[in-house]
Amino acid sequence: MSPLQLSVYWRLSLVFFFTSFLFFLDIFTAAVAAETCRPDNGTASGGGTWLPNAEGNQSEGGKVSEGDADWRTDTASRESVCGWTDWLPYGQPVFMTGLLLGSLVGGAISDRYGKRPVLLVCVFLHAICGLVPAVLPQPLLFLAVRCLTAVCGCCINICAFSLAVEWTLPAARLWPPAFLPFCFSLGTMGGAPLAWLSPTWMHLHLTLGLPQLVCLPLYLSIPESPRWLLLRKRMDVLERYRGNSSADKQCLDQLLDSAWSDLQKATEAQVEAPGGPAPSDIGHLKHPTILLRLFIMSYLSAASALTYYGICMNIGSFGVGVYAAQFFSGLSEAPCLLVPLIRLGRRPINMLALFLSGAACFSSLLLSRYNGEPMLVMSLALLGKLCILAAIFISILYSIELFPTCVRQRCISLVNLSFRLGCLVTTFVPPSPDGAISLAAMVVYSSGPIVGCGLCALLPETSSVPLPDSLEDCRRQPKLHPPRVNHFWRKPGGSEVEKTEPLPPEKDQAHTSNTPFL
Repeated sequence: MSPLQLSVYWRLSLVFFFTSFLFFLDIFTAAVAAETCRPDNGTASGGGTWLPNAEGNQSEGGKVSEGDADWRTDTASRESVCGWTDWLPYGQPVFMTGLLLGSLVGGAISDRYGKRPVLLVCVFLHAICGLVPAVLPQPLLFLAVRCLTAVCGCCINICAFSLAVEWTLPAARLWPPAFLPFCFSLGTMGGAPLAWLSPTWMHLHLTLGLPQLVCLPLYLSIPESPRWLLLRKRMDVLERYRGNSSADKQCLDQLLDSAWSDLQKATEAQVEAPGGPAPSDIGHLKHPTILLRLFIMSYLSAASALTYYGICMNIGSFGVGVYAAQFFSGLSEAPCLLVPLIRLGRRPINMLALFLSGAACFSSLLLSRYNGEPMLVMSLALLGKLCILAAIFISILYSIELFPTCVRQRCISLVNLSFRLGCLVTTFVPPSPDGAISLAAMVVYSSGPIVGCGLCALLPETSSVPLPDSLEDCRRQPKLHPPRVNHFWRKPGGSEVEKTEPLPPEKDQAHTSNTPFL
């Protein structure tokens, strides 16, 4: 890899690592508030049991401790937070609403102003949002900050994925969507012990917010997307990147060749239909083939979001300590890094992941109803979360390959909107009276993926097939199995010619992943 590619990857990995700290903050704030605001909680930060004397000062055996000033600070914070703990459950719905808003505006803003500046601004705001509740613990301000944190987090996700994919050669574009969530999982594991070591509200927010603020100078070296620079004709910046090293020059030449061929392909599609409807005409969405695929992928997105976030946000309801459960929740996602190595085709691996997720969640439900071991119940639920995460990862690529070029971005936007709506619905699922996940919720989490597994049987196989450019290309996609021969390659002139030899794996991925947005 070139130095610029390495610069992009390791800095974006840091961004994803620290973003996870605030993503699951509502789980930790609830735990800290419950511990801090217990009626019998009189333990000060300096140690000892403290009782108020007649003058209102705190003393231990009538003698003022050396840590009295620190204790007063913690007491003030404790009293200010304990006065509005009833507001804390609203943090999760507000956060999911922010994710929905971010998904609606993040792509348009990054396309207009560039991925790099939007990413830098959002990372800065994201870090500041982590520190504000520590200084100003007010209920309405806390909810507003959680919404802004979610908007910034969603924009970070969009820009980071786009940058990583657009700085990756077509043969390896399956890896960024697997590597960045892996870094997010590592951050989930790292945030749990940091939250466990934070005994107060202020310490919690400072511990989780400061690391990203400290790393802000490192992100200034992230380069802009070469595809965006080419579209904006920023050749001066591209020449500066090319002059860094010979490896950067070679890498950029390959990336720009791929981007230029995609631009020529889009231009040819517009020229071939003079006087007819534009390729992005909304009328294409009314075709039965597109409607069926859009319905299935939207359902899969909503069901996957319900299952994934339903388990993530209720990880403390399985009878295991919330901090240990959050650590193992991140650990359970790590194997998703190996998904690109599986060569079963899009549809088989998606159906398998959905079925295993539903089966694991249903088994967890049965064990919880028959007083099973809490650790086993949580392990099965986390297995279901791992499988549904694999299904989400495959569905991202599957959605790109199912829709023709003329309506691809609109369909992907609708599928992504369904995913965010599913995230929002999880916040309105009430828990059972004993604090565990309700029976109705677990039935939804287990049945949704299984129904989706059946719906996947109606979709074609898209692995080893060129991206469709028209409805006719969609109809030619294989219904049962991916083609083992008869791949296509493109002549320099632009026409597709049948090739009887099977393409090597790297060439196969190049054809199925030549779009910048994943």
